[in-house]
Amino acid sequence: MANKLNSLAHTKWYCKYHIVFTPKCRRKIIYNQYRKDIQNDIRLLCQYKGVEIIEGHMMPDHVHLLVSIPPKLSVSNFMGYLKGKSALMMFDQHANLKYKFGNRHFWSEGYYVSTVGLNEATITKYIRDQEKHDQAVDKLSVKEYEDPFKGSR
Repeated sequence: MANKLNSLAHTKWYCKYHIVFTPKCRRKIIYNQYRKDIQNDIRLLCQYKGVEIIEGHMMPDHVHLLVSIPPKLSVSNFMGYLKGKSALMMFDQHANLKYKFGNRHFWSEGYYVSTVGLNEATITKYIRDQEKHDQAVDKLSVKEYEDPFKGSR
């Protein structure tokens, strides 16, 4: 796989990051009607800042992004912008969320970030397969809810 260099006026760059962040208290909120809105909001906010989403996936309780961030933006500033603006957009679109998330904090405070380097294909595959893995784990965890004396829930 050839590495595509991006360029600004006097700069060539290859800055890709794997980022994971969660809703406040890791609530399983990213599903149904919220999922599409969060996807659209993140896509729009990335476009405004010139950040390319290479791969992304919404899990019920966290977001995975593989992004290319221009060197004029720090990852920290970008994440503050992305989480802050997307939270405000979600509260504007879904007024009922204000009651579930007091003080207008939709996202948890921190996030995970790692530089991608030449492992882009591996990380892309990991993000794509994340949902399949979580579904398999959920199917295995059903056993703990069964009553061993009755053979059912």
